[in-house]
Formats: sequence, C-alpha cells, structure tokens
Amino acid sequence: MAYVTAPDRETARTIARVVVERRLAACANYWPVESRYWWEGTQEETHEFVIIFKTRRSLVRKLIAAIRSVHPAEVPCIVSYPMGPALPEYLDWIDAETVQR
Repeated sequence: MAYVTAPDRETARTIARVVVERRLAACANYWPVESRYWWEGTQEETHEFVIIFKTRRSLVRKLIAAIRSVHPAEVPCIVSYPMGPALPEYLDWIDAETVQR
C-alpha cells in the first residue's frame, strides 16, 4: 500500500486518476485531513487530502515515479508499507487490476 498527501481535492483526484489509469494501483481512496508538520524551520498547519493506494509491492517504485511526475510539492509525502493479512480474494483483485510493466 502507499500513503500520499496532496494539497487539495483536485490534486488528489489528479494523482489518483494518473496512478489508477496506468494500472499502478487497483484502487485509490482519498479524504480530507488536517496536518501539522515542520517545514524549513517553521511549524505549519494545513488542510490536505490523504490518498491510500492499493497496489503490488513490485509496482511501488513506478507508482512513486508517477506521483512525482504530477505532484506539485517540492518534497511530497509518499510512503509505502506492506499489507498485513488480507482477504485472499481482495489480494487477487489487486493483482488482476494492476499490471507488471
């Protein structure tokens, strides 16, 4: 899975569309959040959108590159983490809806 933040809904939609259309993820979920973080020595508080992608481990590097190509941030939040135990049929669906490139 991959966890990404975007500055607004439209950017989140664009990122999700690019990644899913390229079949680098089977699904993208996104929703609004409030964030607090340090950036260049200043504590920031903003409204952002979180995007969670369901993908294969083997596609994560390509997924990251695709996000970087459309993300407006200088240093976007893009992290991945392994899925824990899951419904086998759901994992099969992810595999069926993503492609090796």
